[in-house]
Amino acid sequence: MNLTLQKKVEQTITTCLRNKLANYTPESKEMPFHYRLIGKDRMALFSFIHSLNTSFGTSIFEPVAQALASERFAKASTQHIIGNTIYDNNQRAISEILDSLRAGNSDPNKLAEIEAIRESLSGTTHSVKPTKVDLYLEDNNGAKWLFDIKSPKPNKGEFQGFKRTLLEWVAIALSNDDKHEVHSLIAFPYNPYAPKPYERWTMKGLFDLKHEIMVAEEFWDFLGGEGTYEELLDCFARVGDDMRGEIDEYFKRFMV
Repeated sequence: MNLTLQKKVEQTITTCLRNKLANYTPESKEMPFHYRLIGKDRMALFSFIHSLNTSFGTSIFEPVAQALASERFAKASTQHIIGNTIYDNNQRAISEILDSLRAGNSDPNKLAEIEAIRESLSGTTHSVKPTKVDLYLEDNNGAKWLFDIKSPKPNKGEFQGFKRTLLEWVAIALSNDDKHEVHSLIAFPYNPYAPKPYERWTMKGLFDLKHEIMVAEEFWDFLGGEGTYEELLDCFARVGDDMRGEIDEYFKRFMV
């Protein structure tokens, strides 16, 4: 990460945090038992962290990912709409893939699944609600990467919906351009189980872990090159140090 990019990333983090502080209002105005037990300032900080967590993806992770990727990819954008039509034969192919995986009749193989979708690019096209790709990348050869950036601990019951979304993104992208490679993946920005490996057991049998999932270093180093993840952590640490006094001063107002 060169110095210019490092400053850009740190400015993105700083701007997001300041905007969050400027617009933050605790959800609960009065919690008499909690206040007396823990203190108003600690409760306000807890509420702020919870609020920040819900917006971390769109307000920090996505713009930072875009900034990093723009140095290495021809195109990098966030909240990208790849299209709004899909072939009915693609929909049938996707349903067959999912049915087979759920029944245990096949193992996840994303490359084979993509080819099955490519081979079924025919029939009537149907309009679908445009789904925004969190991070869209395109290299100089026209190959595309479509990332869905998720919380590191999604609900187990959501995974089937995630898989369908990834397959539909491929179908929609290929319906617009079937000449180039397309890859759709879920990215988890960090590993909540570190230093242990990410607990991926909930995804086994449904996802091709090699071609559909990136976690922590895998994701950030793919975007910015080897070592980017550790450099990014350093950026967050520097912003945290620079804004420590500003944050402490802000939460003093909740002590009275």
